[in-house]
Order: sequence, then structure tokens, then C-alpha cells
Amino acid sequence: MAKPSSPQSHSNYQGIPGTKLLGNARLTFEDKEIDLPVFEGTEGDRAVDISQLRAMTGLVTFDNGFGNTGSCISSITYINGEKGILRYRGYDIEDLARNCKFVEVAYLLLEGKLPTEKELGEFSSYLNEHALIHEDMTHFFTGYPRNAHPMAILAATIASLSTFYPELEDEHENFKITTARMLSKARTIAAFSYKKSRGEPFVYPRYDLSYCANFLNMMFASSIRNYEPTPLLVKALNLVMVLHADHEQNCSTSTVRMVGSGRVNLYAAISSGMAALWGPLHGGASQHVLEMLERIRQDDCNYKKYIEMAKDKKDPFRMMGFGHRIYKNYDPRARILKETCDEVLDELKHTDPLVDIAKRLEEIALRDDYFVEKKLYPNVDFYSGLLYRAMGIPLNMMVVMFAIARIPGQVAQWHEEALDPNWKIWRPRQIYSGESRREFLPMEQRV
Repeated sequence: MAKPSSPQSHSNYQGIPGTKLLGNARLTFEDKEIDLPVFEGTEGDRAVDISQLRAMTGLVTFDNGFGNTGSCISSITYINGEKGILRYRGYDIEDLARNCKFVEVAYLLLEGKLPTEKELGEFSSYLNEHALIHEDMTHFFTGYPRNAHPMAILAATIASLSTFYPELEDEHENFKITTARMLSKARTIAAFSYKKSRGEPFVYPRYDLSYCANFLNMMFASSIRNYEPTPLLVKALNLVMVLHADHEQNCSTSTVRMVGSGRVNLYAAISSGMAALWGPLHGGASQHVLEMLERIRQDDCNYKKYIEMAKDKKDPFRMMGFGHRIYKNYDPRARILKETCDEVLDELKHTDPLVDIAKRLEEIALRDDYFVEKKLYPNVDFYSGLLYRAMGIPLNMMVVMFAIARIPGQVAQWHEEALDPNWKIWRPRQIYSGESRREFLPMEQRV
């Protein structure tokens, strides 16, 4: 057998702060033996660097769903699923959710640090300055069918922003303005898409309102109805948006990074992420949780029936809002949302039977051996829909709310990748399982 060769000198992680080389993992296959560098991140995450594997052995790895593959090195979000930990830029999500507004957390994700009072004021001014969309864009909304889903309108209109604002050719050089424009205009587009779905006139943004208060006002105010968002609802919206602001390399964020690796503009990358977020297993899950709870309510709250259905592999029913690809513990975001939902309902003096059903379902499931063994705990979607419902957000807007909240994290991820000195366009490999070479037959010989 040949002497082991090592691809360390070509390693993609070398020189990146927060990483250190631990040693090598040896791979032996046929007559080849190579040493693959093993490195560690800030919080002890360990990885085998296989970036030179194919070049040195002709092999590729197979990891269906990428559950064991690190696609990038990032300093933005840290998750420990076993312990139920979520941090943005080193700050525990519980601290941020209880002490910061969404705009502060957006600044943290984008700039890497919490803002000073001066920096927050400047960033907020940018958001106000760029809140309006070009008046010509309002014609887009008139062209969509009345029953068009607000998420479809949002994703399409976000992509079109590049046609209205092509002047920022170097988006990274003008990062603060570009990101403020994205955050602020996306909020306005989302509110307009909701008004379109209801056949109501648009409500334009107000400079005297905060980010979340402005959003609620554009959603619920009208020419015949005075609306003033209450401090409680503004606080609740800030909290739920903070909890959704980023979540590491999920389906939609990885989509933003993959599309962004082709060096598309920011608007196109974020639009692609919104399209990925739309699915019922991702951003649309909160809506499906509510539909499931309503189904249980209409079935006389037969909890046992649905618990058993969820455990039956042959039954297509899924217990929406339970379990997570990453968390094998209680999702820390779900705990906070559960408390906030109670607080909102209490202050509004509003009762919702679906909240009681959700709590009872959680109580039963967490005593069931199957759910305990599988570590199926409530995730963020289990209570976020209930909170949005308490705030008056309709079903078809829930995935839109998720999409708006996720923008700061996705923009930060896009920016981080663009500045990576080891950048390369994403190009996964595959294991081909189709036909081998086939003889071509003219039309008259085909049967």
C-alpha cells in the first residue's frame, strides 16, 4: 500500500478565525490510504475536511438530505440540538428575545455586534428612508389575481426589486443601505400583498412608527378604520420575529447560500430563499399546525386517536409542530412562544380553544413512550401560529411573517459567503443510478 497522502495544505478552513486543526482521520480504500484533516470550531463542533477527497481518490461522499454535511463555516448562528441551545453571534436566544427589538437583532446578525444607541438610530433611519416602494411597483399588485397567495406575490416582487434599484452595483460596499432597503421594502410588500388578498386599498408606511408597529399598521389600518397597534402586540411581534431571524443552515438559508454562490444579486438570492421557505415542512408548518388543531377540535378533541395515528408509519397523518431535524430536546424558541402566547391572550382577554387543545396535546405526547423515545418535542411552529392567530394574522399570511423575519439572517449568510476568501460556486455531486449507455434508434425502429 502506498504511503498515506494528506490534503492538509489545500484545506478550506485554514486561516479562518475560530477553527483549529485537531489531527487527521485516515481513510483506506482498495490500495489507497489518505489522511483527512479533522478540525474544530469555537463550540467544539468537529468536522472531517473532505474537500480534496475526489481529487485524491476518485470517491465522493453520499449523504442524503445533507444531515451529516457541513456546507460552510459560519460565525452567525450556533445551535446545539442535543442541549436545546440557540445563539445569534454568541448571544443566547432567550436573552435576545426578552431584551431586544427585532431591529436590534437584525443589526446584530448583519453587523456582528449589538448596536449602540447611535448605530441603532442610524439603522432605524435607513429603514424609514427606504420603507416606500417605487410607485410603479403598485401596478404589479393589480396584475395578480385576487386570490393570489401573498407568499407568491412577496417572492416575485422581491426578485423584481433589482430592476428598480440596479444602481447599487457593489452591494457589499453599500451593505447597510442595501440591507435596510431589503428589510424595509419587504415589510411593505408583505403588507401590500395582504391588502391585495382582501381587495383593500394599500396603507403606506409611517415614519413615526417602529418597524413592527409600522407593519401592523399597514396590515390592519384602513381608510374607514382607525388602528393603533398596542404595545403588547408590537412587543409580541418583535419577539416572534427575533425567534425566527436565523436558524443556521436550514432549507431556505442553504438555498440563499447556494443561489448566492453563483454571484446573483441580493434580491434574487433572498427571493429564492422565500420560495424554499414556502413549503409545509418548513416555513408553512405553523399554518398546518393550526389546521391540525382545528381538525382535532372538530373531532371532539379525540387526542388518543391522533396520537396513535401519528405513531402509525402507514398512516399519512403527521403530528405537525413536533420534532425537529436538529433539536433532540425542547426547542428553546417554543418555550418562549408558549409563554408569550399566554401573555397576549390574557391581556387581550381573549380565549382560543386551539391554545387549550395544543397544551393538552403537548401534555399527552410528552408522556407517551413513543414521543419520548423519539425525542419528539414541540418546535417553534407549534406555538408561533397560535400567537399570530391571537394577533389577528390570517392563515395565508403566516408563512409571509416567517419569511420577513428570516431576512436578516439570510442576508447575513449571503454576505458572509460573498466575503469568504475560499468561495466557490456550489456544485454537489450525485450517484447516478440510471441506464448505462443505450444505442440510439431511429423513429422507425422504436417499439
